[in-house]
Amino acid sequence: MAPCGSTCAVVGCTNNTRKLKDFMNGTCFQHKRTRLTCCCPAPYALHSMPKDETKTRAWLAALKLKNPPKRVYVCSYHFIDRKPTELNPNPELFLGYERQPVKKRRKLNRCNNLEVQANSRTSASTSDIEVQLEQQESHCSGDASSDTTIKSVTKCSVQTQWEDPALLHHGYAKLPTNSKEVRHQATQCSVAHNILLNDSDSLLYTGIPLETFNTLVSVLEQFAGSFKMSTRDQVLLTLMKLRLNLMIGDLSRRFFISESLSSKIISYWIDKLEEVLRNLIPWLPRETIRATMPLAFKTNYPKTTCILDCSESLLQKPKNLDSRGESYSHYYSHNTVKYLVSIAPCGLIMFISAAYGGRCSDKFITMDSGILEYLQPGDEVMADRGFTIRDILFERKVHLVIPSFTKKGAQLTEEQVTSTRRIANVRIHVERAIRRIKVFKILSQVVPISLVPKVDKILRICSALVNLRGDLIRDGEQ
Repeated sequence: MAPCGSTCAVVGCTNNTRKLKDFMNGTCFQHKRTRLTCCCPAPYALHSMPKDETKTRAWLAALKLKNPPKRVYVCSYHFIDRKPTELNPNPELFLGYERQPVKKRRKLNRCNNLEVQANSRTSASTSDIEVQLEQQESHCSGDASSDTTIKSVTKCSVQTQWEDPALLHHGYAKLPTNSKEVRHQATQCSVAHNILLNDSDSLLYTGIPLETFNTLVSVLEQFAGSFKMSTRDQVLLTLMKLRLNLMIGDLSRRFFISESLSSKIISYWIDKLEEVLRNLIPWLPRETIRATMPLAFKTNYPKTTCILDCSESLLQKPKNLDSRGESYSHYYSHNTVKYLVSIAPCGLIMFISAAYGGRCSDKFITMDSGILEYLQPGDEVMADRGFTIRDILFERKVHLVIPSFTKKGAQLTEEQVTSTRRIANVRIHVERAIRRIKVFKILSQVVPISLVPKVDKILRICSALVNLRGDLIRDGEQ
């Protein structure tokens, strides 16, 4: 018996030694005497915590007490066997909080489902044929010998189709009877070889041509991790997530791996791809920009260095109120991430900023992203009306080309209309570059909160993959 004044330590349980003593001093109505002298058992007993350190930790973990008392006692109601036993030494019942049930191991059904189905089909088909033969014999008045011949031939064909042991020993007649066998056979050959058959397949699943994908895989071979999958399949899995934004469960079933392994592979290769592909977003020298400038720029804007524009991708609504306010875009009426894109006149993406909240202005992102460090005196920057950065560029002796503004409701002059049309004619190419970036559905669909820590790397990877595609502006385009 526990010392006087002891109380059960379980949250919400009020059993203690005082109540037990008062109950035992009462009268047993069945035997008409006090319960101390009666043979009836006590309603409960208080059990002290074991002195073994391992068992003590198990008790405290089961009770989940924020401030456990100096001496811990638990009454019999919380033990499966009404007391601590070797099989159930810890309290498990009515512990004052919702406790998840212990998952019991499911018994495997050793019965071969395919064999059962085959046997049922065999018996059904044989019985149907025999019924047909009996009906034919009863209705047919022909020669008995011909009936016997037909019956024997039919039974022989049935035996050849279902019961001939020669057919059952062929390898192509045996189907894998276990999901592990199917997974093992699928992993013997690369999944990428079955999916990527030509350039159209590669553009659909990865966003780049097949030859470019093969070259990228050969470069990434040296960065292969400890995963058992081939590097080709791992890179394809990651690019399919970026290009198609498939669910992790869908990707795991396509590649015959678990969902946790799919997430680890994607997280690993996003880091490695960003590390390798970041050099494919270069800021071109002025001489290279002039040499590769299309005819449309050479005619009207020969000094153009880059074209700026901002784009946004929808973001899953954050639970944090501060983050929700910082990422809310009034233009989209939704939470978004915003980023700055800069392309050369030839269409090559030369700069992409980190992701900002949708609340940030174009001017703030331009000042904070670091693109101003690449501009030199004498450069010419083309942008939209929202980029009110003329004063910032003036300090760096950089000229800003933007469409004309209307003042106080007045109409544009003929010269201003012509200039605006010329700017819009060449500035449209940055919209085309952004559209290529958003071919990757990870950016054109709602970005989940779980990918926000890696959204900057995803932006750089997608931009680098866009640069690996064909020319954005052809020589004949104006």
